[in-house]
Amino acid sequence: MAEALSAPRFEMRGVSKAFGATTALDAVDFSVRPGEVCALVGQNGAGKSTLMSVLAGAITPDAGVMQLDGRPYAPRDPFDARHAGVAMIYQELSLAPHLSVMENIVLGVEPVRRGIVDRTRMREIAVDAMRQLGHDDIQPETRVAALPPAAQQLVEIARALATGCRVLVLDEPTSSLGHADVRVLFDLISRLKARGIAIVYISHFIEEVMAVSDRFVVLRDGRNAGSGLTAATNAADIVGMMVGRALDDLYPRGLRVAGDPILQLDGVMPGAATLTLRRGEILGIAGLLGAGRTRLLRAIFGLEPVTSGAISVGTYSGSSTPHDRWRQGMGLLSEERAGEGLALGLSIADNMTLTRLEPLGPAFTVLPSRQRVAAARWIDRVGIRCESARQTVGELSGGNQQKVAVARLLHHDVDVLVLDEPTRGIDVASKAQIYALVDGMVLDRKAVLLVSSYLPELLGVCDRIAVMSRGRLGPARPVEEWTEHSLLMDASGARAAS
Repeated sequence: MAEALSAPRFEMRGVSKAFGATTALDAVDFSVRPGEVCALVGQNGAGKSTLMSVLAGAITPDAGVMQLDGRPYAPRDPFDARHAGVAMIYQELSLAPHLSVMENIVLGVEPVRRGIVDRTRMREIAVDAMRQLGHDDIQPETRVAALPPAAQQLVEIARALATGCRVLVLDEPTSSLGHADVRVLFDLISRLKARGIAIVYISHFIEEVMAVSDRFVVLRDGRNAGSGLTAATNAADIVGMMVGRALDDLYPRGLRVAGDPILQLDGVMPGAATLTLRRGEILGIAGLLGAGRTRLLRAIFGLEPVTSGAISVGTYSGSSTPHDRWRQGMGLLSEERAGEGLALGLSIADNMTLTRLEPLGPAFTVLPSRQRVAAARWIDRVGIRCESARQTVGELSGGNQQKVAVARLLHHDVDVLVLDEPTRGIDVASKAQIYALVDGMVLDRKAVLLVSSYLPELLGVCDRIAVMSRGRLGPARPVEEWTEHSLLMDASGARAAS
């Protein structure tokens, strides 16, 4: 019995996959046992998504073998994999928002009676799946679009359970969740683990890996780079396996001296925000999801109306459009990287340079030779892994896409960088590079307004932090006066309530 329990639920041996001249996977071995949480970690582009796409039937490997519960496993497509008991929950949830909870749970495997969808049975399946997750409070008839992100994620997991899930892959499952929802997810993972489900946990948050996994496997450049028991390994060692070297300082901090005010908010709504951002400093805004942080940043940049109050950028004041803000020396890095932060169908060079054409040719023309030189300069400085500046941004990994967005701000030479979740969904090494770039810009007398849900990031890079709670921005205080606990207390309103 003990031997049966210790046998892998699924096993992948010597899995390889190439896309043209690019080798994405090179003889990778990976396995997870029943009732085990195995973290799959690595930098963006290390091969994690490709390996899991092979497991989930979305990609056919060039070489290698797979087994599921000791039997050969070679899914023809994701539908075939799901029927075999392998389910993958992607970072971008694959739900139909216009359909109900129960319709999403049975989508593609609807129960049929005499040629007609059996809605009574559909409801029973949904109720049972949600009950297994301990969330029978979510009504089967509720439209998915009306649910918060954490509840939508539960619906996707319920869909996996309803089809007899034996292997569950969670890809960056906490990227859109608040702190309370993350705790709920971890409790759910413990319950699924106790039921004997094999769980693959993919995350760029090493502290999450340490908290939730039993074992870890590291990929680097498409190859196995290390593995071990999580409890017997420290976070620094795991990061070292990911990057191939010791990461000495994740949060670099040069000698910063705050200078003249460059951005001032006076009672700005939304947010009832009053603050002063000075040259040579990073001012962070903390807060829970839904607190209004992103809405405030969008209003500052001219993407949403300012209903009252005043905004000054340098010598400019009054209402402005995004175009005005670019001319005034302000650039925004949107949290919606794919939706509005980048033009995924355009080249790296176009994404980097089209907000500032002056250096690239006369009279708003673009000389390709100048554009290539400019793009190559930023590719080298920011450390973007790509084939060339002509490659489309949509072909890059998430971390490299984010670097392209940062490079655009560098090319535009803005004085005020408004960064909304700048490191969400990217690996530790890419985070370190972005932190170093931002620190360098601040030392160059630029100013940064940073929104992040990752509290260690705020405490590591910021000079001052303000907390937004229930749509109102509190006063900015020196970073030395904050801890993760005090930030959470203010963000949740607990300090005010006490």
